[in-house]
Amino acid sequence: MTVRSRPLSPHLQIYRWTITMAMSIAHRATGIALYAGTVLLVLWLGAAAISQQALNPVNDLYGSWFGQLVLFAYTWAILHHMLGGIRHFIWDFIIGLEPGKREALAWANLAGSVVLTLLVWTIFVWVG
Repeated sequence: MTVRSRPLSPHLQIYRWTITMAMSIAHRATGIALYAGTVLLVLWLGAAAISQQALNPVNDLYGSWFGQLVLFAYTWAILHHMLGGIRHFIWDFIIGLEPGKREALAWANLAGSVVLTLLVWTIFVWVG
């Protein structure tokens, strides 16, 4: 009996990383991160509903440098995920699927999420 060699699936090391691949992975990762961020939001709302004494430690935690860093990352995750959803919605209409336009939309997703996050936090710091 002769043994036929079966084709092997290419490993990730063979693929050349592209911006669309990275943004697809980031879209999934931010979707997962939004679950953790939603737990933080529920914790804050639950503490606010219980009493001022329950809310004070949560506000102290979220007001610390670490809490601010987590909230900043949550803001970026929600904006990045939203823009990624809009990008996929555009692709659902068979728009922007050409090679140059795909990459442009992926870069716009990344740049837009960073700019919008900085804008939101600038407004919050300026107003607050």
